[in-house]
Amino acid sequence: MATGCITATKYFLFLFNLLFFIFGALIMGFGLWVLLDNQSFIAVLQESSNTLKVASYILIGVGSLSMVMGFLGCIGAIYEIRCLLGLYFTCLLLILVAQVTAGVLIYFQRDLLKNEMSNIMKGMLANYTGQNKTSELTWDYIQRTMMCCGWTQPSNWSENVWIKNSSQILYPCSCRNASLPGTDIKESGLCESMSTDMPIYQTGCIHNVEGWLLENCGVILGICVGVAVVELLGMILSMCLCKSVVQEDYTKVPKY
Repeated sequence: MATGCITATKYFLFLFNLLFFIFGALIMGFGLWVLLDNQSFIAVLQESSNTLKVASYILIGVGSLSMVMGFLGCIGAIYEIRCLLGLYFTCLLLILVAQVTAGVLIYFQRDLLKNEMSNIMKGMLANYTGQNKTSELTWDYIQRTMMCCGWTQPSNWSENVWIKNSSQILYPCSCRNASLPGTDIKESGLCESMSTDMPIYQTGCIHNVEGWLLENCGVILGICVGVAVVELLGMILSMCLCKSVVQEDYTKVPKY
């Protein structure tokens, strides 16, 4: 029975590490997409801050490390190599500690991150030209679909260079509230208003974003807890298998 338990543990750990390897490849692929793709919503932040590029490098690094760990874990589980299992356990422990540390830092620095994001968004609004750049089209899409205007409030657009220097009363067309009278509804660019009472949404997009996060915080928290549980399970399985290996037998390792 003990041999059967060890065998089951070994193959469960192999399957776990195979999934870990696949998830690592997905994370690395997502990081590469964030870094290289300029045709999606990522371009909204990519043109205004290096923070997103740093995050993409972190994703690529985490994905690569996960792939290496998954590979080492698979080899260590199948061939019962204690040093690889111990190394795998140590790496999982370090990753778990890093995740907890990052979560704590994000929680206590949330106001600083919020202010930085607000500065980035307001800078983008100030430089908006309405010339159908990728980042501008994406920002228009956000305002149009989320039915909001500006980042914190519609008055953020008053700092826009084109609107500030124009002799006409201009406003972003994507802020246009379709429920108000008028027919000048466009998906992008700047529209002209005939009066100071502009037919636009009165809610800033940050409120809609925060509302979405509050609605989905349970899902986000569940994913984080699920990842932590999977990592703990991998640590337990690797330690159990490592203790069950009585003596190293490196002849099991395939030779190439």
